[in-house]
Amino acid sequence: MVTADRLTPARHGSLAAALADPAPEPDETEVDALTLGRRIRDRRLARSMTLGELAAAIDRAPSQVSAIENGKREPRLSMLRTIALALGTTADELLQPDAPSERAALEIAVERAMRGPVFDTLGLEPFRVAKSMSDATLQTILSLHDEITRLHRERAATPEEARRANAQLRAEMRARDNFYPELEREASQLLEAVGHTGGPLSNQLVADMASHLGFSLHYVGDLPHSTRSVTDKRHGRIYLPTQLSPSRDSRSPILQAISSHLLGHAEPASYGEFLRQRIETNYLTAAILLPEADAVRFLTEAKNLRRISMEDLRDAFAVSYETAAHRFTNLATARLGIPVHFTKVHESGTIIKAYENDKVRFPSDALGAIEGTTMCRNWTARTVFDVEDRFSPWYQYTDTPAGTFWCTSRIEKAKEGEYSVSVGVPFEHVKWFRGRETPHRAVSRCPDPACCQAPAGLAEKWADASWPAARTPTSLLAALPTGTFPGVDQTEVFQFLEAHAPRG
Repeated sequence: MVTADRLTPARHGSLAAALADPAPEPDETEVDALTLGRRIRDRRLARSMTLGELAAAIDRAPSQVSAIENGKREPRLSMLRTIALALGTTADELLQPDAPSERAALEIAVERAMRGPVFDTLGLEPFRVAKSMSDATLQTILSLHDEITRLHRERAATPEEARRANAQLRAEMRARDNFYPELEREASQLLEAVGHTGGPLSNQLVADMASHLGFSLHYVGDLPHSTRSVTDKRHGRIYLPTQLSPSRDSRSPILQAISSHLLGHAEPASYGEFLRQRIETNYLTAAILLPEADAVRFLTEAKNLRRISMEDLRDAFAVSYETAAHRFTNLATARLGIPVHFTKVHESGTIIKAYENDKVRFPSDALGAIEGTTMCRNWTARTVFDVEDRFSPWYQYTDTPAGTFWCTSRIEKAKEGEYSVSVGVPFEHVKWFRGRETPHRAVSRCPDPACCQAPAGLAEKWADASWPAARTPTSLLAALPTGTFPGVDQTEVFQFLEAHAPRG
C-alpha cells in the first residue's frame, strides 16, 4: 500500500510573511520524501532497472513509482520494504538522510526551492530538473534563490532590528545621563588645536579643523543625492554640496565628516553599530559647536537667573534649535543636576527621536522601542501644531500618570514636512526655566485608550465607513534599504569619487 503525501501549495501572498515563519528544514537525522525518492532512483539506476521493471516487481503502476521517486508520494514502511527487496537493499539503507550523490543533493535543493515561498510568491512555475542541466546551472539557480530569501528576510527584520537597537542605545544613554566624557575631551582637544577662544564657531575655524586633520574641502554640484558629504580618505578630501538646505547649518556636514574620522569609525557591521556611530558623530559635532566649558558657563548663569531657554542657547552659539535642544540633554543632568526629556515628533504624531531620564513615560512597542509610535495628542509636542504663532516658543504643563511635566516646544520644517522639537522637565525643576508661568495646561491619560481615541459612539459610526490616505512620509514607516550605510547608494558614491579624484 502506498500513501499519498503531497505537498500543499502555499497560497500566493506576501513573501516577507511567508519567510517570517518558514517551514522547518528536514532534521539531519530524518529523511524527507525528496531524499528518499532520490535514493530509490539512484539505487534503481545502479541496478540498470527501468521504471517499468521496478513497478512490475512491486506490483504497482509506473506512475506511482515515478511519484515516489520525485518526492511527491511517500510510501508506507511495508511498501518501502518491498521496494528495498526489489532493489537488493534494506529499508534502513534507503532511509539514510544524506543524498546519494552531490548531483542528487543539488537536484533535491532545487526541487525544495521550487516548492517554497519564493517561487510561489513570485509566480514562477516549477520546472523539471533535467539531466541535461549542468551542475553550474543548478548552483546558479540555488544561489539566486538563497539571495532573494536572504534579502527578504533581512528587509523584514530591519524595522524590528532598528527598533531593538534604538531601545538598547537609549537605555545606555539614560544610564549615562546622555553625557559622554570621552567625546567631550575629543571636542575640547580639537577646539584647542585650532585656537578657539570662545563664542560661536566660525566657518573659518571649521575649515581649519579639517586642515588640521589633513583634509581639504571641495564644494561640488553633483554630490550624490543620498549623502550630506563624501570623504575621500585616500586623497584627504571632503566633498560638500554647493547649495545647502535653508534649514541646514553649513558647518555641520564638515564637522560630522571629521568627527567620524576622529572617532576611527569603520564600516558598520550591523544596524546597531550604524546607529551608535551616528549618535557618536552627532554628539561630537554638537560638542564642538557648543563647547562644554562655554555652554555650562552659559547655562549655569541662566539657571542662577531662573531663565534657562533653548532659544537663548541657540542664539548664543549660532546653532539650530534642534542642535541646542540636543546639546542641552547632554549637559542638563551631568552638569546642572536637572533630569530632562527630549522629543522630535512629526506633524502626523509619529515620534522620530526621543530621550528621557526624568521618569516621563513615552509610548513604546513590545520591544521597548519608542521611534515610530504615536505621541499622545495632548502633549506639548502635539499641541504646538495647533498654535498660530510659530515665532514664539510654546510652553505647556501636562499632567500624566507619571507626574506633571513642563515642556517647551518649537516647530521646525524639513522636506518631509513639519516636526516639533521639545524639551521637558518634571514639575519640581521648572523653576529654573523661562516660560514656567505659562497658563497652558493639559491632561494626558495615555496609555489609557480613552485618552486619545474617538468616543465610542463616533468610532462605531465611522469605523467601517472611513478610508483615510496616510500622509506620513514613507521614510518613517518603511524598512531602511540594505547595505553598509543604510539609505546611501554606494555605487553612486564610488562613481562620484572616481570622477573627482585628483589625477596624476
